[in-house]
Amino acid sequence: MRSYITENARAWSRRTLLVAALGMPFIRMARADPHARIAVVDWALLETLLAIGAAPVAATELVQFRKIAVEPPVPPQVADLGLRGSPNYEMLLLSRPDLIVSSPWFAWAEGSLSRIAPVASYSIYEPGRPPFAPAEQVTNLLGERLGRPREAQDYVAATYREIERARQQLAAWTRRPVFLINLGDARHFRVFGPDSMFGDVLQRIGFENAWPRPTSYGAAAPIPLEALAQVPEATIVIISSTPPDAERTLADSPIWNAIPAVRAGRVVMLDPINPFGALPSARRFARLLTNALLAAGSEPA
Repeated sequence: MRSYITENARAWSRRTLLVAALGMPFIRMARADPHARIAVVDWALLETLLAIGAAPVAATELVQFRKIAVEPPVPPQVADLGLRGSPNYEMLLLSRPDLIVSSPWFAWAEGSLSRIAPVASYSIYEPGRPPFAPAEQVTNLLGERLGRPREAQDYVAATYREIERARQQLAAWTRRPVFLINLGDARHFRVFGPDSMFGDVLQRIGFENAWPRPTSYGAAAPIPLEALAQVPEATIVIISSTPPDAERTLADSPIWNAIPAVRAGRVVMLDPINPFGALPSARRFARLLTNALLAAGSEPA
C-alpha cells in the first residue's frame, strides 16, 4: 500500500508540475548560452538542426524519423517527444529547452509550447512554392540564430555541389521525363509534382517531371496505375519500399506490366526519404537517384 501511495504521489507531482508550467507565464533564469538546449517538433527543421551540428535535446517521433528520413543520424541522447500531432508536453517540460523550433504546421500547438519555452517558427512548405529555396533560407536563418552561420553556409554549399554532381552524372538520363511515385497498394500510386522537394530537386538535376501539375508541395492523392501509361517514354522512380503484399500482386498485374516503362525496364526503386524534408532530404534524394540510375547500367532505350 505504501508503494502504491508513493508512486501515485509521484505521478500527481509530475502532473501538477506540468499543469503549473502550462498554466502560468513563462519564466526562466538568464543563461550565458541562451539557446544551448533546443527542442524541435517539425521533422524538416530537425533535419536542418542536425545538419548544422545543433543537435536538439528533444524531438518528435524519432523511431519513425530514423526509418523514414534516415539521415542525418539522431544522437541517442535526444529525447523522444512522441507523436508530431500530439507531442508529450511532460517530456518536453522535463527536457528544459531554452528554445522550441517549430513550423506553421504546428501553429495549433504554439500556445502550449510557448508556455514551456520561446517558440521560433520557420516555414519551408507553402502551397504554390517549391521548397528547396525556402529550405536553404531556413538553414541560413537557423545558423545565424544559433551562432552557427559558417556551418549553415557550408552545408548549403555542399548541397549545391551534390546536386551539381548528380546533374553531371545523370546527363544521359535527362532525355526522358520521370514519374516520382510512391506505391501504397497494387492498384494506385501517389505522385510527387514539381512543387514537392523531390520534384524541385529533380528539375535542378535537369529532368522533366512527367507529372507537370502541382501536388500541394507533397504527393497527390492515390491515382490509378494506368495514369502512368500517359507518358510512355517516361522513367518511373519509386520512392520508399512497396508493401510486400502489393509487390507480390504487382508482379502479376496486367495493368502494371502493360505500362511502357515497366515493359522496357525503366523502373528504379529508392530507399525511404522524408517527403517533407529540408536540404538533407534533398541531398539524400539526389544521391539515391544517382546511385539507382547508374546501377541500372547504360541509359535504357
